[in-house]
Amino acid sequence: MGLFAGIGGIEAGLHRAGHSSELLCEIDDGAAAVLRARFRSTPLARDIRTLDTLPACDLVAAGFPCQDLSQAGRTAGIEGRNSGLVKRVFELIEHAEREPRWLLLENVPFMLQLDRGDAMRYLAQRLGELGYRWAYRVVDARAFGLPQRRLRVILLASRTDDPREVLFHGDEGEPEPRDHRGLACGFYWTEGIRGLGWAVDGVPTLKGGSTIGIPSPPAIWMPDGRIGTPDIRDAERMQGFESDWTAPAAALGTRGERHRWKLVGNAVSVPVAEWVGHRLRNPRPYDGSLHEELPLGSRWPRAAWGDGSGIYRVAMSAWPVRAPYQSLATFLRFPVKSLSERATAGFLHRTSESTLRFPDGLLDAVAAHLRSMRDQAAA
Repeated sequence: MGLFAGIGGIEAGLHRAGHSSELLCEIDDGAAAVLRARFRSTPLARDIRTLDTLPACDLVAAGFPCQDLSQAGRTAGIEGRNSGLVKRVFELIEHAEREPRWLLLENVPFMLQLDRGDAMRYLAQRLGELGYRWAYRVVDARAFGLPQRRLRVILLASRTDDPREVLFHGDEGEPEPRDHRGLACGFYWTEGIRGLGWAVDGVPTLKGGSTIGIPSPPAIWMPDGRIGTPDIRDAERMQGFESDWTAPAAALGTRGERHRWKLVGNAVSVPVAEWVGHRLRNPRPYDGSLHEELPLGSRWPRAAWGDGSGIYRVAMSAWPVRAPYQSLATFLRFPVKSLSERATAGFLHRTSESTLRFPDGLLDAVAAHLRSMRDQAAA
């Protein structure tokens, strides 16, 4: 059962791991068009607020809206108009005719910090009230071979099973920092004053929004000096989908490619969900030596679990596996689109007012790109 299904990242991953879907629920018209095309045999509901009941199922998945919890969003918190809809998930589970065995939630890691972790505190409290044992782990999509630095909180809860046996197995550790020279590197051209989103041999997190208020692809500094943005089809692949996965949304003819970027940016990376799906089928005993009790008032760590007895932090990295990694420059199948003169000039202007330290050679490469764009316009 997939609530807030988006374009089906969780469902596609779970299907790859041998699971199936009983019902999907998604309000966005473009995303719904994608779901109808990609999950033809699965019924689709359109609004969780009017969904009366849950079908009999073993797992309810909900990548609930992150707009109120992300740095790029409104940061209204768990009480926000969108992210607050997670409360409806709990209502549906509480009144289900047959209680699902598992609850799987996904969201941005900034929710662990926003308002001193109120969002995570609410989830832990609500799950405790329902008698659930819960566990969460921040996971990086790069661990699965995708050239995108994308951290997400994966939270699993159950009243009958131990989620620690699913999430807390496998730890490959964070990779060592790499020298960027000779590699394709990604950054947010929409930023430049307070941050950069710098990613070596990859792109920073694909986002459904940006600091300029629109879904915008990140920029890529190619090894040959070019500055461009990835094709939407490569962005889909960076999330683990097939290229043109979101093409059914474009067929609606309303907002075109910009809306496809929003859908891709809001999606769950397919291999992350596939990993969860495989782990659900093959739980391993949990090593209790990995945790210690989380002192009251402490910051939420990258991994933790809780039940009626307390809350415990777990010493685990965001890399549960280390799949073969394809370098960004060779991963891209489609030509990058040259960053526009306006976007380039705006980025350089913001960097001139910033106190940030920028990677060696980046600003020179961006300035050279701007000169090239202006020369082409004048020719």
